[in-house]
Amino acid sequence: MEQRISLVTLGVADLARAKAFYAALGWRGTEVEETVFHQAGGLALVLWDRRKLAADCGLPDAPQAGFGGIALAHNVRTDAEVDTVLDAAAKAGGTVSRPAALNAIGFYSGVFTDPDGHAWEVAHNPGFTLAEDGSLVLPDFGGRAVSSGGRPASAGGR
Repeated sequence: MEQRISLVTLGVADLARAKAFYAALGWRGTEVEETVFHQAGGLALVLWDRRKLAADCGLPDAPQAGFGGIALAHNVRTDAEVDTVLDAAAKAGGTVSRPAALNAIGFYSGVFTDPDGHAWEVAHNPGFTLAEDGSLVLPDFGGRAVSSGGRPASAGGR
């Protein structure tokens, strides 16, 4: 499997509400057959009915209370942008679950949830370079590369 994510699909309870929320944050999408597609750099963020998504995955739609085990991240270029995005999310109907502050690692970030409870961290981490097109360039962490399963990667696998 190539190291790539093509689509991130968020299961939503009310497609119109979710579409309006992301539009209020400046996201522009295309609705096709009750599914909204947003181009997001090299991948797509998709909004789709939660029940249909669960069925498509062959899973029961049994929402759990609280954290669902995944968080999306949106990196920005300044601390002020973190505040701006969190404010916009709150005004659009999201909930700021962690106000912006210096986090334990030492960079400025905060978290909001969309109307369906999907968590988004908004962060300004000067160690993570954002290219002009907004794509993230990871730094050299100085660690050793690992393959799946945590084993060191071969020279050809890096």
